[in-house]
Amino acid sequence: MKPVVIFRHASVEGPGYLATFLEAHDIPWQLVKIDENEPLPTSIAHYSGVVLMGGPMSVNDGLPWISPLLNLIREAVALDIPLLGHCLGGQLISKALGGTVTVNAVKEIGWGEVNVINNELARDWFDNIESFNAFHWHGETFSMPENAVHLLSSKYCTNQAYAIGKHLAFQCHIEMTAEMVQTWCEVGADEIRNASDSPAVQTAEVITQNLPLHCFFLNKVANQVYKYWIRGLAN
Repeated sequence: MKPVVIFRHASVEGPGYLATFLEAHDIPWQLVKIDENEPLPTSIAHYSGVVLMGGPMSVNDGLPWISPLLNLIREAVALDIPLLGHCLGGQLISKALGGTVTVNAVKEIGWGEVNVINNELARDWFDNIESFNAFHWHGETFSMPENAVHLLSSKYCTNQAYAIGKHLAFQCHIEMTAEMVQTWCEVGADEIRNASDSPAVQTAEVITQNLPLHCFFLNKVANQVYKYWIRGLAN
């Protein structure tokens, strides 16, 4: 089987629980560390799926790797190779497919409820899950590209997830592990402090309270979503 390619844009924003899931299902995967200036593949045709992780940058920044990565996303759609975007990754998919990424009304950092939209495609992806506590760390939001179906929303950000067939884009994070959450709180301490006036930003103490339980339930959601996503992997 061709491997799944995972694009990492920041050293602390790796695949997390997704790596655990893929290995448990004997699905090979390859990490491209954009944060370490590893070169992008010349084509996406050699992969069964494409995953884009988060990062602190904006898709609207003039970084040299953004434009070629957007082209690889478009190639994946043309070749019917499934995309999966987490936070920045979801924003990259949106921009590649004609959507826009703009400043959200408020910054979101920490745990917050997201609601599953009542439509048939959302049921396919989330089964009987009606809402769950997702992890958030973003200041921007994406619009939904043409033909996208809205899947998730929250109090502070309307577009938390959408799908276009087998392609899935998240604004929130479902890939988190307890170790990742703790690391983000450490490296992002200044950001949390500077955004403390936002009603959607929690302190590190609140974020890490009952952390194993939060991650246990989030992993269950991720397991459901990832199980559906891998059904579309290319041969």
